[in-house]
Amino acid sequence: MEGVAITLLIIVSIALITLIVLQSGKSQGLSGAISGGAEQLFGKKKARGLDAVLQKATIVVAVLFFVLTFSLAYII
Repeated sequence: MEGVAITLLIIVSIALITLIVLQSGKSQGLSGAISGGAEQLFGKKKARGLDAVLQKATIVVAVLFFVLTFSLAYII
């Protein structure tokens, strides 16, 4: 049981890293570096297309990561 949980946690961790790296950057250029992308954070722009799919998949995988981590801590 413990080995299966650890294996699943490793797979979910790699998937989470991959999904985060595949997402496009929110700030572009020097103005984004200076402001830190705050206008994107508080703006009302919604992700569309592939960005929306990656965003939703990242949320699902992140929740799965936390559930597996807490369940593994409970098992051990």
